[in-house]
Amino acid sequence: MKAVGYQINLPIENEYSLQDITLDKPNATGRDLLVKVQAVSVNPVDTKIRSNVAADLGYKVIGWDAVGIVEEVGDQVSLFKVGDLVWYAGDLTRSGSNAEYQKVDERIVSLAPTSVSISQAAALPLTTLTAWEMLFDRLRVDSQANQSILIIGAAGGVGSIMVQLAKKLTNLKVIATASRPASVEWLKQLGVDQVIDHNQSMSEQLGMNDCVDYVVSLNNTEQHMIEVMKVIKPQGQFGLIDDPTSFDIRSLKQKSVSLHWEFMYTRSMFETDDMQKQHEILATVAKMIDSGEVKTTLGEHFGRINATNLKRAHALLESQTARGKIVLEGFND
Repeated sequence: MKAVGYQINLPIENEYSLQDITLDKPNATGRDLLVKVQAVSVNPVDTKIRSNVAADLGYKVIGWDAVGIVEEVGDQVSLFKVGDLVWYAGDLTRSGSNAEYQKVDERIVSLAPTSVSISQAAALPLTTLTAWEMLFDRLRVDSQANQSILIIGAAGGVGSIMVQLAKKLTNLKVIATASRPASVEWLKQLGVDQVIDHNQSMSEQLGMNDCVDYVVSLNNTEQHMIEVMKVIKPQGQFGLIDDPTSFDIRSLKQKSVSLHWEFMYTRSMFETDDMQKQHEILATVAKMIDSGEVKTTLGEHFGRINATNLKRAHALLESQTARGKIVLEGFND
């Protein structure tokens, strides 16, 4: 089968950072599905793994978003059948979706939405799971309360779906940050209540301190902590998904702020008892998409799934100027 992978960690501009390769087609066993991959999206985690995680033997195939057709089912599979159109974000410990065929545990897969194209659907699984888990599993947002949330860096993939979920499933006032005009307009289209610039004083723009119940930081957390601690309410809740190089947790003490770190792969990496919750989340959001409640966060379509196009996608993500998600579709004949 065709795939894209790497052997050593290299800057994306190096010609060997990602390569077109050929691998053996895997077989499905146990609770695994074998999926014929049709479309994928590219996430910041792809660039981090490519840069920092060694390929143990041979080539490492990355990619953690896919839409495809079930080609085979393992002997313990009960949720799917051959021919089903599915979507998923995969498992960080297994071979990724930048390949014609991928094995994935059925408990983290659901039927894909049918009202949008496969490329539009491929933009969503990882960011949807991250956003949902942050809101409802980590922060445990009270969906009925008239409270507020500040989402820092909201114009990217996770923020774009988190805004929509918060607006559709809760009574939260949604405040989002963006610094570029295009990003501000994008967030307004998604329905945010207020947009502020994270490069300026957030407390001054909001007009007061101690005014936000929940704060979620999606990137550059260490740069924002002083302002976060100004605007968050005493006994508020703070969540993050990135990897700050330094983080002084003592700053949370005075206001008794609780800290929540969201890592979407925890359930699959450790096969937690509630691992199948990801199947349920994706199924719920697929229905929301088909009913028109949630729209795709696809930003750009980069063409076929090959090394050249994936390098372009990685470079754009590393520049931190991407809006929405980057999607690729189909393999070269």
